[in-house]
Amino acid sequence: MKHTNFLNPAKFPFFYGYFIALLGTIGIWASIPGQTVGVSTFTDPVKDTLGLTRNQFSFAYMLGTLASSLLISRAGRWFDKYGAQLVAAGASFLLSISLFLASWSQPITSTIQSLFNYHHWIIPFTVMVILFFLFRFSGQGVLTMSSRNMIMKWFERFRGRVNAFSALSISLGFSIAPVIIDKLITSQGWSGAWRIMGVGLLVMTFLIILFYRDSPEKHGLKPDGVPPKSDCKALESKALKNFEPQQAFKSRAFWMYALMLAFNSFFITGFTFHVVSIFEDAGFARSQAISVFIPISIVSVSFSLVFNFISDWVKLKGILYVMIGGGFLASLGLAMLHTDCGLYLIILGAGILGGLFSVLNAIAWPRLFGRKFIGTISGKAMSMIVFASALAPFLFSQSFSLFKSYSGVAWLAFCFMVFIAVASVKADNPRLPNKQI
Repeated sequence: MKHTNFLNPAKFPFFYGYFIALLGTIGIWASIPGQTVGVSTFTDPVKDTLGLTRNQFSFAYMLGTLASSLLISRAGRWFDKYGAQLVAAGASFLLSISLFLASWSQPITSTIQSLFNYHHWIIPFTVMVILFFLFRFSGQGVLTMSSRNMIMKWFERFRGRVNAFSALSISLGFSIAPVIIDKLITSQGWSGAWRIMGVGLLVMTFLIILFYRDSPEKHGLKPDGVPPKSDCKALESKALKNFEPQQAFKSRAFWMYALMLAFNSFFITGFTFHVVSIFEDAGFARSQAISVFIPISIVSVSFSLVFNFISDWVKLKGILYVMIGGGFLASLGLAMLHTDCGLYLIILGAGILGGLFSVLNAIAWPRLFGRKFIGTISGKAMSMIVFASALAPFLFSQSFSLFKSYSGVAWLAFCFMVFIAVASVKADNPRLPNKQI
């Protein structure tokens, strides 16, 4: 593809990677309609219009998410083969079309029911399973993964510092998204809100085609914009080996980091989905349950900023163990929420988990295995993350049904953290024999 001087990264007035960081962050914001935070606001009006119960609607969401997790690994391979521009544009366009289809889900359901003269909940249920699959695959999966990976490919020594900006911006964007979406639903109705977001995704698709670029090397540039100084202390100041995907998947490091990230997705999704019930079971009011996300967000943003900034100089496994510590605290907090210290444990633990997820999910894969096959490697990890998020609401619910509390899933999570802590002792970075990073 030929570019004008303005659109050619090599002719840009400053290092194009910083523009990429901004664009990639906007791309992840654009995935919000396919994220849990973007879908949950629609739950009540959509299920009521389609005649589905809350359990049926939630089960449709789980099936759609599970199905999407099976294809995200393939999307990672597409990223490596075709590049960020094409894959992200395709995901953005698919999410846009999915939003338009979702806005017409009621007439689509009525048409099918009339065509077959069969009025049963299974028809709107099936329609929503398909729509949720499209939402989760294109939004939470491919658009998020390709935008984040693109940013990481443009930086090496400055990766942590750039990710600090991106992670903070994403956190703020995701925090205010439910308020904006709720206002859209109130003013335009749920179908109108989905159509407006669909138009926004079409605009995003156009911006991706114009400005997304796969890597600096393709335009005669170097990662970070400048070569490292001779006395540079950053851990990636030297050329390191790029691992083939199959080599990466045989390493202990891949599985430990991927499982820890999947645990975060499982715990945070399950906790968020059932937060009111969890707190009511422990004797708290609904208002206290909702307000808990404010201190959790403060802890999360604080840890994200600090550890993103220092990640360019510290060992990755040290950050992993801090995150494991957060998992222990969160699990204990859930099990002991009825006690005086339980609330503080879960706030601190969930905050650490969320903050360090934004660090490791971005920097771990290029740090551990190089940038060349980052799509395939991170895509497999993303499929595990999405799969875990799909199972969480159901398993949390089963714990409450079987034990009349959430202690069962809490202690299961604690035991899993013990396993991860022990197994990660030898989860060294395979790129250097001296395990420096």
